[in-house]
Amino acid sequence: MELTLEHPYEVGLDHIIERFFSEHHIIEKNEKLGSRNLHVAELQRDDAAAKLVIEREMMASAPVPGMLASFHREWNRVRQEEHWFKKDDDEWHCEFRVKIDGVPARIKGIMRLLGNGNRCINYVNLSVHCDVPFLGKKVAKFLAEDSHAKIEREYEVTRQLL
Repeated sequence: MELTLEHPYEVGLDHIIERFFSEHHIIEKNEKLGSRNLHVAELQRDDAAAKLVIEREMMASAPVPGMLASFHREWNRVRQEEHWFKKDDDEWHCEFRVKIDGVPARIKGIMRLLGNGNRCINYVNLSVHCDVPFLGKKVAKFLAEDSHAKIEREYEVTRQLL
């Protein structure tokens, strides 16, 4: 399953980058999103690159279908790892992976954050794969829909906190 999203911001690229890598912003955003047991496991940044690793417990955005309950519970431990690279003054690129404990699926993607001093757009591409026989497509579809809802909610909260 593949997702492609665009998130425009009415603030400049440098401002968004500062927020994306602010531990205070990360904590505040996750509190508003309802995450629990948040841990910023790694946060490194220089002028050309950054690495962010966040571990937290999150609820599914919708009830988990009975046939998927053995893979995905109400609360799940999630590890998100992001590797960011500055392409030039107007673009940052990110490769990310999301691991949900106990869920036999791969969630990964890229983000391209393009902009200037006044506004920017985050282009998000996400792919979800699950190789479990018979249920793999249903697991991937549920995780893609869940990810879409969570990404959109995170975008709205980030905009509110700007």
